Amino acid sequence: MKYTQLGRTGLKVSRLTLGTMNFGPFTNEPDSHSLMDTALDAGVNYFDTANVYGQGAGKGRTEEIIGTWFTQGGERRDKVVLATKVYGNMTADGEAVWPNHDRLSALNIRRAVEASLRRLQTDYIDVYQFHHIDRHTPFEEIWQAVDVLVQQGKILYAGSSNFPGYKIAQANEIAARRGTFGLVSEQCLYNLAARDAEMEVLPAAQEYGLGVIPWSPLHGGLLGGALKKQEGARRSGGRAAAELAKPEVRAQVQAYEDLVDKHGLEPGEVALAWLLTRPGVTAPIVGPRTAEQLASALRAVDLELPRELLDSLDEIFPGPGPSPESFAW
Repeated sequence: MKYTQLGRTGLKVSRLTLGTMNFGPFTNEPDSHSLMDTALDAGVNYFDTANVYGQGAGKGRTEEIIGTWFTQGGERRDKVVLATKVYGNMTADGEAVWPNHDRLSALNIRRAVEASLRRLQTDYIDVYQFHHIDRHTPFEEIWQAVDVLVQQGKILYAGSSNFPGYKIAQANEIAARRGTFGLVSEQCLYNLAARDAEMEVLPAAQEYGLGVIPWSPLHGGLLGGALKKQEGARRSGGRAAAELAKPEVRAQVQAYEDLVDKHGLEPGEVALAWLLTRPGVTAPIVGPRTAEQLASALRAVDLELPRELLDSLDEIFPGPGPSPESFAW
């Protein structure tokens, strides 16, 4: 496994992030534990989750599964850089949301971190991430709450997820005025088929020293050999199936799979390897349901893509270009 610094911090993380959103709803506890063991044995030390993960099996269930894995010992907790998130409400589906049980008020941040620590069966969280912007809570209040948690040793760093570029700037400018370290990472939607982050989010992250943690690197399976799966016994579902129903997207994916096949490579591994070549990208999130999916992701870390292939990928999936040049003179 290869490692890099998380943004401007001294923290070293693996070039892949183990995403755990499938743990509970789609992958049972024993299989989830096995996947975490395999990832850790392969050198993956960055694990990502969220307090709301577990939908279908119950919100918080994913954190509980990680917590029972930590209790098995073997320095599991010590070896893992653990990231979780706060924002969404934790009430059961169908129940009314009680006031102050979601978003980023100081009250909810305090309540949510204590609940996550209990579920995770740990006394600290390495990277505590804001799952979405909160348009109603000022960053002065958010950073005040974060500062208390850092002083208490309950969290070490703060990160963001799904933030636009201007909010990254705003958050870190206010943090700087308070003498607070600010955001150290941003999780964003970023892959070959979704490159909007290149306009504002990635430049802001690089300017302020945030590590970029792309989610959905295969764009919901679209970049993982979706057409091949349609031709075989397996059928693409969810986002991939919906996107492939569009003729222009289908043609684009066909060109992609033909190109990858020409080079004798696997589509999903190329999509991950491409992300690892992008400036500012720290570690894409992979969310395997099976050991084979994890093995495929691990192979991508050592995959060197030739210049010819990289240029062809840009032709098939052109990026938006930098801002403001992409939309102004």
